[in-house]
Amino acid sequence: MDFFTLSSTFGLTINMDFWYWLMAQPPADIVLYIFTIVGWALLALVFFYMGAHFWAKYRGSLMESTWEWIVLAVDVPPLYIQTPKAVEQIFAHLSGAQVSIHVMDKYWTGKRQKSFSFEIISIEGYIQFLIRTEAGLRDLVEAAIYAQYPEAEITEVEDYVSMAPDKYPSDTHHMFGVEFQLQDADAYPIRTYTNFEYKISKDEVFSDPMAAILENFSRIGHGEHFWLQIILEPTGSGWKEKGIELIKSLIAGDAHGHGGGVHPFLHFLGDIPLSILKNIFTNINGTEFEPVEAHEEEHAGKISDMTPGEKSTIEAMEEKIAKIGFKTKMRALYVARNEVFDPGRCVDGFIGALNQFHIQSRNAIVPRMLTHTHFLFFNHSREIVIQNKFFKAFAKRKLKTGGNPYILNIEELATVWHFPLPFVKTPLIQKAGAKRGEPPINLPIEADAGPLRAKVKNVEPPPEAEAPKDDEPDELMYG
Repeated sequence: MDFFTLSSTFGLTINMDFWYWLMAQPPADIVLYIFTIVGWALLALVFFYMGAHFWAKYRGSLMESTWEWIVLAVDVPPLYIQTPKAVEQIFAHLSGAQVSIHVMDKYWTGKRQKSFSFEIISIEGYIQFLIRTEAGLRDLVEAAIYAQYPEAEITEVEDYVSMAPDKYPSDTHHMFGVEFQLQDADAYPIRTYTNFEYKISKDEVFSDPMAAILENFSRIGHGEHFWLQIILEPTGSGWKEKGIELIKSLIAGDAHGHGGGVHPFLHFLGDIPLSILKNIFTNINGTEFEPVEAHEEEHAGKISDMTPGEKSTIEAMEEKIAKIGFKTKMRALYVARNEVFDPGRCVDGFIGALNQFHIQSRNAIVPRMLTHTHFLFFNHSREIVIQNKFFKAFAKRKLKTGGNPYILNIEELATVWHFPLPFVKTPLIQKAGAKRGEPPINLPIEADAGPLRAKVKNVEPPPEAEAPKDDEPDELMYG
C-alpha cells in the first residue's frame, strides 16, 4: 500500500487511501495499529530519558559526596555604615563561582554547580548572620565580604541545625516550616531597597527593611529557634532571554504575558492534529481548510499606547534583567520545645514583613507551602511526611526540593538579606566588637560568644625533633 506518491507538479503529496482504510477499522484496532507503528519509539524515548536522568543524578550524588560544607558566622562593627549596595556587590562577586557544565561533565563526571546559603538565625533571641558554602569557595566568600566590610569578623562555626531533632514527631519539640516563592514570573521585580528612601527633611532618610524582618527574630525566647535560609545558585542568562520575550509580549498587548508562555514543543504537538485535518479536507473537498477563528484587528504594539503604570512596570523589568541573577529558594523554620511552641509569635510577623517588598502589578514573595496543612484523608500521617521532608531539605540546603527555584537579581537579594544599619535597634544581634588588629603577646582572652560554637579542627602536633648530639653539627650552617 503506497502511503505517499510523487507528483511532478506539486512535489510530495499524500495518498489518502491508507487513512480511509485505517478509519474503517474498529477503534481498538486503530489504536493497536498506531501503537505498533510509533508506540515502541515513544516508549524507547521515555525509557532513555528516564535512564539518562537517573544516571546523571547518580553521578552527581557521587560528586557531591566529596564536597565539604562549612558554616561561616559574619559579624560587622556596630557603627560601620554601609547601605545594602555593599551587600549587592558581595552577591555580584559570588557570581564568579558559576561553572560551565557540558554534556560529558553532567553525565560522566557528575559535575554540579555549587550553591551558597545566606541565613539569619535566632537561637532563643540571639541573632546571627551566617553563610553556608563549600570549603573550596571559602576564599571567594571571604574576599567578597572583606572587600566591602574590611573590619568584619568571619568565624567558622558548627552547623546549628543539630540543635533541633531531625525526626518528627518528636517527644520534646514541634516544628513549623514555610517555603516561599515569587507570586508572578521571574522577570517581574519586587520592591528593592532603592524604594525605601523617603524625605522627612532636606536630607534623604533610608528606612531599612531589615528592621521589620529582624524584629520577628527577636520575639522568641527560651527553648525557641527561628531560622531563615536563602539558597543561591549562580546561573546563566537564559532567564534574561525569557524576560525579554515576556516584555515584548506585554508591549504587543498579550494579556497572557503575565504568567509566562507555553513551551514551543507543546505548540508543535498542538499543531499536529490541525495539520492532519487540513490535509484530509484538502484531499476530500479540493479546497483549503481554514479553522474558524475570531479575527481581531492586528496592530503592532507601541510603548506610547501603554498606561504610565504599564510603562513603569516595563522599565522595572528591564532594570531587573540588566543585573546578575541567581536561582533562589527561601525557607523559614520555627522549632521549639513542646511547652513553648507558638509559631504565631514570629512566623506570622515574618510573612507580614515580606509584604513590604510587594508592588502591585509587579511581584511579591509569598508563602508556597506550609508544613501544617489540612488534608481530607490521612491528615496526620501526610503532615508528618511533609515535616520530615521539609526539615531534611532545610538541613541539606536543597535547592530543588519542593517548588521550582526562581530568579532574584543581586539588588533584590541585597534587599532581603543585608547587614542592618546602625540605627536598627535589634537586641542580641551579634556584631563585631572592635577593629581587627594584632593582640599583645600573652593577652588573656575571655570568651563572650553566643550559643554558636566555633568549629576547631583537630590538628595533630608535629613530632618533636630530637635534640642534636654534641658531636653532631647543626643541619643548617652558614659560612
